[in-house]
Amino acid sequence: MRDRLQDWLPKIVVAPTFVAALVFVYGFIAWDAYLSLTPSRMLPNYDFVGLVQYHALWSNDRWWVALRNLALFGGLFIAVCLAIGLTLAILLDQRVRGEGAIRAVYLYPMALSFIVTGTAWKWILNPGLGVEKLVHDLGFPGFTFDWIVDPRMSIFTVAIAGVWQSSGFVMALFLAGLRSIDDSIIHAAQVDGASMPSIYLRIIIPSLRPVFFSSVMILAHIAVKSFDLVMALTGGGPGFASDLPATFMYSFAFTRNQIGIGAASSMMMLAIVAAVVVPLVYSELRSVSRD
Repeated sequence: MRDRLQDWLPKIVVAPTFVAALVFVYGFIAWDAYLSLTPSRMLPNYDFVGLVQYHALWSNDRWWVALRNLALFGGLFIAVCLAIGLTLAILLDQRVRGEGAIRAVYLYPMALSFIVTGTAWKWILNPGLGVEKLVHDLGFPGFTFDWIVDPRMSIFTVAIAGVWQSSGFVMALFLAGLRSIDDSIIHAAQVDGASMPSIYLRIIIPSLRPVFFSSVMILAHIAVKSFDLVMALTGGGPGFASDLPATFMYSFAFTRNQIGIGAASSMMMLAIVAAVVVPLVYSELRSVSRD
């Protein structure tokens, strides 16, 4: 009896979490998928109508704007966070004085919520309160920095705020990866006459492939689900110039009373995440199996 209990105890402990995830994650994904195939508006309607909502979604100009903004924001967000994070990690890996304090300063933004980040950057970028007014007060009245109210540039303000918050976290990941590399490899390369730039480009950075993989996965997830940052910073505006799929889904599902289109857009977001994650995971698993 005791042996049987020991065999079942881990399953009993894990069972509530497994059931909760099965119901409240995958169950609601399945429910949402079915709602996207119904004519639901303010309240759920379970009459099956096929792909009507998806046709309406892809015929909506605002959805195309949201997708274009996601591609622009996501590309900039991931690329700049990786570049800044790797650069900061390499600099901190030189055992600089006060490394702990510097690392804490760069990591601090990640402790803030995106609502706080968006609100703070909304003040900073406000032409009447922030950077533009400060430069005017310094004696440069011709200076303009009104991206937050410019429909062509507002999405870039979202990228700026997102990079500010997340690059320190990426730095911490890369720094941990750099500290895990065996110093003997670097010393051997130096003995062979390799310069430090060559060592980083040919040995160290290629060794950080798992860190790149993890960073891209996390950043892509943040980019696709970005909602609170946009709502706090631009509200999706001016107009819907800085809309992202998450804000599109919220607007149609909860403010325009079109649950069917909102559900269809959320399923498209899931498809976008799968399109990013599945190839990355497959590529990483193949490289591990070859090793």
